[in-house]
Amino acid sequence: MLTRLALLPLLLAFSFSACKKPATAANSTTGPNQAPTNAATPGPSSSAAAATPSAPPVITKPAVDQNAQVVIFGYHRFVNNVKRPDTEITPAAFEAQMQELKNKGIAVIPMQDLLAWRRGEKAIPPKSAVLTFDDGWKSQYEVAWPILKKFNYPVTLFIYTEGIKPGHFSGGESMSWEQLAEMRDAGIDIQGHTATHSDLRKPYDKVAKKKLNPQEYEEWLQKEIVGSKQMIEQKLGVKVNCFAVPYGFHNAHIEEVVTKAGYEALFTVYGQPITMHTPLNSIGRYLMEANKPKTFTDAVAAIATTAVGPSVAEVAPSNLQTQPADGETIKNALPLIKANIASLGAIDPGSVEMRVSGLGKVDASFDPKSTTVAYQVTQRLKDKTCTVIVSAKSGGKKVETHWTFNIDDGGPSTAPPAPIPSVAPSTPAPTAPPAVKPKKKKK
Repeated sequence: MLTRLALLPLLLAFSFSACKKPATAANSTTGPNQAPTNAATPGPSSSAAAATPSAPPVITKPAVDQNAQVVIFGYHRFVNNVKRPDTEITPAAFEAQMQELKNKGIAVIPMQDLLAWRRGEKAIPPKSAVLTFDDGWKSQYEVAWPILKKFNYPVTLFIYTEGIKPGHFSGGESMSWEQLAEMRDAGIDIQGHTATHSDLRKPYDKVAKKKLNPQEYEEWLQKEIVGSKQMIEQKLGVKVNCFAVPYGFHNAHIEEVVTKAGYEALFTVYGQPITMHTPLNSIGRYLMEANKPKTFTDAVAAIATTAVGPSVAEVAPSNLQTQPADGETIKNALPLIKANIASLGAIDPGSVEMRVSGLGKVDASFDPKSTTVAYQVTQRLKDKTCTVIVSAKSGGKKVETHWTFNIDDGGPSTAPPAPIPSVAPSTPAPTAPPAVKPKKKKK
């Protein structure tokens, strides 16, 4: 009996200590940066609750000035001793022109800003200019670029790949790919100007020095337009979306190949102020020549004296009720297009206009009671993507909206191309071509 009483405290002590061991063992597995396995679930005030994603913001396109205008200047070589005035200009004359743009209040903008404005994605100043250099001459790198840095002006280089060292037509006056890479790193825009700087209408390969049959001509066009684009993109790691056609010579088939190659815009040499409605397949540039200083003066006057209207307020398609809906894919290439434009404000009924890509301005009807504008397409839409632009005046100010839908009716995306002549003389010449002399091989 006494022995049992003596053992009782020992048994109680052992039982008590054994009960505490599991808790101690559990705590021992929790390191300094670990939470206990039985930790409570965080409440609403915890960081986990704070990390809950919120609804994405509604993004609307900026209001762009549809009355803005742009002039584009084209330059070639910059030399003190002018021998070829059709493609050369002195550095002093070039710097004076850059100063005049500044004095006239004409903003020099990047080429990509021009295209973004045309897409309705970015506003630009009402009077703007874009600078372009053609071919890839070394004087553009050594002489003109330092002058541009003084004014902090951007520029686009249109290069032909065989004219860049060590290309077939390159020489001592040519830029190298390394110099182009340096300019790219500084933010310079580099775009396409073919492979060999040939008249693309003529089936003649300057490298092989041979006339081309129709099949060879198509393959050669691909190398000139598509191949040169791919080379620039691969060597420099850039996106090429602009194409300057040599000498300004082109036709409908060349435009088609350029578009299919992925270029957004085609540039010529027929200078004109660029507006919101200038066709992107024929954007004119003013080429600067030492013996024609009046060309620059006329270009500046054309834009500097243009009356600038008020900015256009743009309403996002998400604020409208449209048919077809923005982004919708339909099967019918003859759709009824309509939109409730009440969100544009108090509409002047006589000012409502609708434009449809591929058709232009259409004879749409507008019902002031329902604030609905509608148009029944009667001519089959040929493209797989269609953009509708509706504009009106509200409170004395122009207001505009646009949306895009897709068409999948099993038909071809575009009309079949016209047959290509095998000889150049049957190809129609462009309207009023300027006197442009072919450029000699760089020496």
